[in-house]
Parts: sequence; structure tokens; C-alpha cells
Amino acid sequence: MTDSPHVRAQAPLAPGMRPRPTAIEIGSVLCGIFAFVTLAIWGFTAWPLPWNIVAGIGAPALAILIWALFVSPRAVLAVHPFVRALVELFVYAAATVAWWSMGQAWIGLGFAIVAVVLGALNGRRRLG
Repeated sequence: MTDSPHVRAQAPLAPGMRPRPTAIEIGSVLCGIFAFVTLAIWGFTAWPLPWNIVAGIGAPALAILIWALFVSPRAVLAVHPFVRALVELFVYAAATVAWWSMGQAWIGLGFAIVAVVLGALNGRRRLG
């Protein structure tokens, strides 16, 4: 008998297979996509022509590059989990500030709350 009655044994996965993503992981992915789209919208609407094209493409591209280097499941650079969380928080904060600068503070606040809660839950799951 095990000490944890609520833990079920799972069959090992076949080679090359991954476990099914949880709702928290799916929510975190959606928050990341929302942040990248937000930065694109901000870049295209907050700057005059021709800078709006540069900012509209450059801001999300830079955020995606930073995400791929530090935060993604197959990150290029393996860093401490707290550094990973800090980079993730930085991307979410950039999206929140972008909404505020566009005059949509409530959207920014709502996104910030959802992103921080999902990030904290996902981070706890990764650590423990």
C-alpha cells in the first residue's frame, strides 16, 4: 500500500511520446500567445509610419526570441527556475504595460492577474 492514496500509477509512455498537457500548461501557452499578439498590436498602433512596422514586427519577435532562449520547454539556455520565472514575468509585464499605454488598463490588469496566477501554478508544478 502506498502512502499517497490519491496517486495513481501510470503506464510508461512509448518512446517519443509526451504526457498529455494539463489545463494549466494550456493556459500558460495561451497567455504567452496573447502576450505576443498584444505586443504586435501595440507596435502597429502606438507608433507612426514607418516605425509602426518596425515595432509591430520587432516587439513580438524579440519577446519570442527571449521566450525561446529561456522559457520554452526546449529552451536553448538552461537556467535556474527562478530566472526562467523572471523572464516569463518580464514578457507578461511588457504585454500589460502595452495594454496600459494603449488606454486599456482593465485589459492589462485582467491579463496580468491571469498570467501571474497561471505562471505561479505552472511554476509550482515544475518545482515540486
